[in-house]
Amino acid sequence: MTLRGERQADFAYQAVYRYMINLINEVSLDTPVKLPSLRQLSARLNVSISTIQYAYSLLEKEGRVYSVAKSGYFAWPAAVNPQMMAGADLLERLYVAARRPAMAVLSGDEPALLGSLDGALLTLERQLVRRHPHHLQPWSQPCGVWELRTALAARYTSSPTRCWQADEVYIGADVRGVLEILIDALGLKGSMVVVESPCDYLILRLLQAAGVRVVELPWQADGCLDLAMLEQLLRHEPVPLVLLSSVVSLPSGNTLSTAERLRVAQLLEHYGGWLLENDTFGELSFASPPVPLRNLVNPERLIVFSSFEKVLGPEAPFGYVLSRHLSGELQRQFLLRSFRLSSIRQRAIAQLYQNGRFDQHLQTLREHLCEQAEAMSERLDAHLEGRVSYRMPIAGASFWLESVAAVDMRQVFQRMVAQHVVIAPGELFSLSGLHSQHLRLSHTFSGQLNLDITLDCLAQALRQAQID
Repeated sequence: MTLRGERQADFAYQAVYRYMINLINEVSLDTPVKLPSLRQLSARLNVSISTIQYAYSLLEKEGRVYSVAKSGYFAWPAAVNPQMMAGADLLERLYVAARRPAMAVLSGDEPALLGSLDGALLTLERQLVRRHPHHLQPWSQPCGVWELRTALAARYTSSPTRCWQADEVYIGADVRGVLEILIDALGLKGSMVVVESPCDYLILRLLQAAGVRVVELPWQADGCLDLAMLEQLLRHEPVPLVLLSSVVSLPSGNTLSTAERLRVAQLLEHYGGWLLENDTFGELSFASPPVPLRNLVNPERLIVFSSFEKVLGPEAPFGYVLSRHLSGELQRQFLLRSFRLSSIRQRAIAQLYQNGRFDQHLQTLREHLCEQAEAMSERLDAHLEGRVSYRMPIAGASFWLESVAAVDMRQVFQRMVAQHVVIAPGELFSLSGLHSQHLRLSHTFSGQLNLDITLDCLAQALRQAQID
């Protein structure tokens, strides 16, 4: 089969997507099935690996497939009954539930559902294709095209001492890809990494799969990070790396005060620790964000990672890394993985930065997210009063709810699945059993539902799952 007859750019990935849907629908009705690798599909369908990556990214967002580190992608059959998965891994059960037809998926944190720049990207691509014919494009740019690396370096530069150069920026297929590279490049296997908790389950699973010793630094009930625990760890344990958010920690929605940020910087400087900064949601604060943590710590012991997808949408799944050091090892790791990313799409993203369209879109998206969060807060207060407590989010697209009464949150999850609604139990955001009384609930979501009825169902599920 070949997809070269399809229209270019906005087209090939959609054909791949349809092909994969048909392939998934043909699999066994009782077991998960391993899907072809990116390279296999690229050869089979005669399209680029980046096109395959776009399609898989969409399928993963829809819960039709899930990925396992170093193993590839797997499909859950539509006919699988989540009740049959009661003993399975909770994250797998979430993917199964999200895969089923007619499910409303309220488990994610996808700001771009309120508005993406997919159309603008594709328009720019058409213009760029005419100016940069395929046969004139460099065949291999393992760390990303120079235009995009330059745009990111400029955006992250804040002063003469905190500046970035294009050759210190590395573009990968997605956040998973760049995190896997960082784990290898930093030699983290067997070492200790301190992460804030709750922490995104993708990050936790990747660290766990790589044999990293993960120590969770909890956000406390008052919204403060346990900095006394951080100092104890840095003083008494060999901690090469601390992973913290740049501005707002999600899903908790907490942010460090200026004094706390300065204290973190002092601790890392005193004990010689490196900061791995998660900037995935760094630009999605509803109001003007505080100074990011990276502008306070020693830039010589700083690595930043992020992606475009949360702001731009699924057409921009690329992840990226900024690092002043490890250049030789990072280049080697990117070469080994041989990311074949669309140079045209990268140039289109760079133009969005350069012509101001990115900032315009970002401002509009922030306003919509804030409005949506306020509306969701009113509904939560009306339907879940006395059942949950929460802090009003200041960024992102979700709420971090805590049950007032002790409940079996897995039972709540299962009861909501029976109502065709998927939530994310809090235990997914920890490797050590924390957050069992929490759940993440999106205020931007996919699927059709009556939100008032859904929240009434959630209140009932919380009541029925109470632990005596």
